[in-house]
Formats: sequence, C-alpha cells, structure tokens
Amino acid sequence: MSLSIRNQIPGTVTSVTSGEVMAAVKVRLDGGQDIIAAITADAVRDLGLAEGSTVRALVKSTEVALATGPVEGVSIRNQLPGFITDIVTGGAMAAVRLRVDGGELTSAVTKEAVADLGFTVGTPVVALIKSTEISLARD
Repeated sequence: MSLSIRNQIPGTVTSVTSGEVMAAVKVRLDGGQDIIAAITADAVRDLGLAEGSTVRALVKSTEVALATGPVEGVSIRNQLPGFITDIVTGGAMAAVRLRVDGGELTSAVTKEAVADLGFTVGTPVVALIKSTEISLARD
C-alpha cells in the first residue's frame, strides 16, 4: 500500500492500555524514544497489537509542531528532539525536514514561523505530536 503520509517511523509496541472505545499504545521507536498513540480499541484488535508487535508510527506533516526546545506545561507528551536537515519555503508555508533518532520527520509550518524562530539547517528542534494524531500500521 502506498500512502501520502511520509512521516513513518518504525518501532515496537511496549504496552497497550485499552478502554471501551480508545486505547493508549506505547511504542518504543527504533531510535529509543517512547511515544504514545491514542487509537480506537477496534484498531488494536484489528491490527492484533500487543507487546512486542512491530509497527510504524504514522503522522501527517501538518500535525507535527516544532519548538526550539522541550516544552513544559502542555498536554503534548510526544516530544522528539532532533535537528533540521532541510527547509523548503513557498509563498505561505514551509516544509521543514528534521532528523530524529531512528528516522526523519517533516513538519508543515508557516513561512513566518521559520523566520520568527530562526530555523536554518542544523537548528536543534523538538517535534511535538499529539497522541491522537499518531496512527499505527503493522509491518
């Protein structure tokens, strides 16, 4: 299957906490970071997810926010440190590619954000991703 979602980072499920409708799936990415994906309990069953399952964490570039450092006092727990490897700017938006341990991510941000935050190739950043914006696919 081909997908338009380019942000695909491999990992292994380390725990599944299921509720009646939703589940929190903890994934250890190949780079060593832990993330949480909030997916439906039906998806957990359909994909056969359990501790030890190999998966890919998928996230659209429009759902990856960037910060200049770790952020406290927010509900977003998925914070992946990395550094910028490429920036392509258009009239209003920019695609910022970054390297994180175990993979690459692309973030779609405004051109103004790139300028205001002083982003250049090599700038250290933290990718912020809400757990509800992460999908999981079985390898």
